[in-house]
Order: sequence, then structure tokens, then C-alpha cells
Amino acid sequence: MSDWAIAAAAERSVYVHIPFCHRQCPYCDFAVVDMSTDTSPVDRYVAAVEAEIGMAAPWGELHAVNLGGGTPSILAASQVERVVAALRRRFGLAAGAEVSIEANPEDVTLEYAEALVAAGVNRISLGVQSFDGAVLRYLGRAHTPDQAAAAVRNARAAGMRTVNLDLILGSPGESLDSWLNTVRTALLLGTEHLSAYALTVERGTSLSRSVTAGAAAPDPDDQADKYEALEEAAELEHYEVSNWAAPGHQCRYNLTTWSQGEYEAIGLGAHGHRNGARTRNYRRLDVYLDHVEAGRRPVQGSEAAGPWERERERVFLGLRVRAGVEAGSAGCALLDSAPGRRFLAAGVIELAGSTLVVTRPLLTDAVAREVLTLPEPT
Repeated sequence: MSDWAIAAAAERSVYVHIPFCHRQCPYCDFAVVDMSTDTSPVDRYVAAVEAEIGMAAPWGELHAVNLGGGTPSILAASQVERVVAALRRRFGLAAGAEVSIEANPEDVTLEYAEALVAAGVNRISLGVQSFDGAVLRYLGRAHTPDQAAAAVRNARAAGMRTVNLDLILGSPGESLDSWLNTVRTALLLGTEHLSAYALTVERGTSLSRSVTAGAAAPDPDDQADKYEALEEAAELEHYEVSNWAAPGHQCRYNLTTWSQGEYEAIGLGAHGHRNGARTRNYRRLDVYLDHVEAGRRPVQGSEAAGPWERERERVFLGLRVRAGVEAGSAGCALLDSAPGRRFLAAGVIELAGSTLVVTRPLLTDAVAREVLTLPEPT
């Protein structure tokens, strides 16, 4: 594993969930509040987030903060500043800490980007998804390709240290040329970080219902072709299955999670990992608010994994990092299993010294699933 990935395992991070969306995208299954049908006041939620931060156990300075969603850019910059200030009061921020926010391109004016930087944000992740207008309409996105490009320029002009573009590959009707144009446009804009994910049909989403009713589903072979095309064109370090970065711009928060590091969970439906325990917050907004406003942590459940579960999880997560993961007992158990031997013979995985590496990243999920089913050695 790379030095920066090893260091991330010792860092402290916080995830803050901002659930509000002007409308829910058809492929999304996150904990969101669709403001087209629910007009719950955003400021009440921000106050609850501030209160929940104040309830969190002391920990020490944070190395990374991620405001995710939902659509965090629905917040006014002053509300973002309140959240960052609450984190600073409760934990402190280490020198050079990463403070990241997810944003819709249509929200990121130069004035808004400058206000975010003044609030302490230094990394922005733009939900661009595509630079093809037809693909954006299929995905239910409200912005245009020109607005996406303008958002990148505004973020850079405002002084964001890192600008990430989230892309989605393999929508039905998206041609290979369209996808390559999206990748080239992203690179020409000078982004320091790209995240690319294959469109997935998640149960319970609007997209799932459409596909069940007969609409075209994403084609895995088409998605594989586009993923490989991105690998060839990206011109950035491919440091994780779905992420590419210029040197020094890897996402510290994500590296913490992939390295089995610890992170606090704040907000609706947020998941955390502290002191070896996995926690999850309530996913219903009214229940979340009731708990916090009554002075109670909104934790719905907590599980402390045993030694073997933690070892399997370590390898499961670490396999996502392109540099690989220390094999350890779970990696060795995989290599000794029938699926592991098949993966090894097919060149899907390799053991480089004591490091287990997935050499064909598109098959990472298939390998990782086998890790989770490994029985504990007797």
C-alpha cells in the first residue's frame, strides 16, 4: 500500500450528511429529502447538525471533513461556515486539513465559491456526471454542460485547492465518443481529481422501476469498454478503483475509509466508524430531528466486529486501493480458496511480496465479495 494510504489509516475524519435535494435523481438511493415534496426548513437541520457535533465524544484534531449528500450546495455559505465552525470548536482542524463539499454545478457561482473558501472549504466535488446534454437529461440532472464547465472555472478562480469532477459512465444511449468527450473536457478544464462510477440500477429507485417496466438497462460490456477508455485517457494517477488524482490531490477522507481508519458520522442516515464500532444514524428526518432536539445522539444502531470480521473488512476495503493491501490472514485465506486460486490463475489478482493486488480493477467487487464470505480459519 502507498505511504499516503498507510498514513490515512491513522487520520481522523468526519462525514456530515446534508440530505436536501431540489429533486431526487432517478438513480439515487441515498438518504435524501426531496424539497419538491418536503419543504422542511434547512436552517432547522443545520442547527441540529451543530447540536449533534456538540454531542460527539472528544477526539482530537481532524485531518479531513466531507460534507456529502444529498446536495450540500443547497446550503448558504453562511450555513456551511456554521458547520465548519462547530467542527473546529469540538475537535479542531489539523494544519492543512482537507475540508470538502459536494456541489451541483448550477449552484457554484464565483460569489458562492469564494464564500465557501472563506468559510474554510478547500476541496469541492462537482456532480458533473457528463458533458453530454442528452445524457444529463437521462440522468435527471438540472445543469447543462456549459454550467458544469463554468462551475469548474469558478471554483478554481475562488482558490479551491482541489476540484473533483464526479462522472457517471454507461448510461443507455451514451456512445463511446460521447464518453470520451466527457473525459477529455474534464481534463482540459484542468481538474486535479476525477471520480468515475458505472451507472448502477439500485433497488427502489425511479431508475429501477423504469428498467423493470421495460426501459433499457445499462450494458456491463459497454461500461467495461468505457472504463478501459478512461484508464487510457485519464492522465492522472489511478489510485483507487474509481478515482484518479494529480500528485498530492488524493481524497484524504476516502483514503481513511478504504484504509479502515476512523471517522465520525454526523447527520441524517450517516455511517461512522470509531473505536472499532460501526454506527448508523436514523434515516427518517423527523426521527433524526426529534432525537437531536431532545439532546440525544441520533444513532439507530452500532456493531462492534470481532477480530476475524475486522480482518476480512481490512482486506475487503484495501483491495480498492490500486497499490494493494497487506495480505494478512484474510488475504492468505483468499489465495487458499478455490475462487482465489481461479483469480490468481486468471491474472485477476497477484501477490507482490506480502501485498495483495487486484490487477484487473473492473473485477475488484467480484474479488472483494469472496473475501467477505471467507470462513474463519480453525
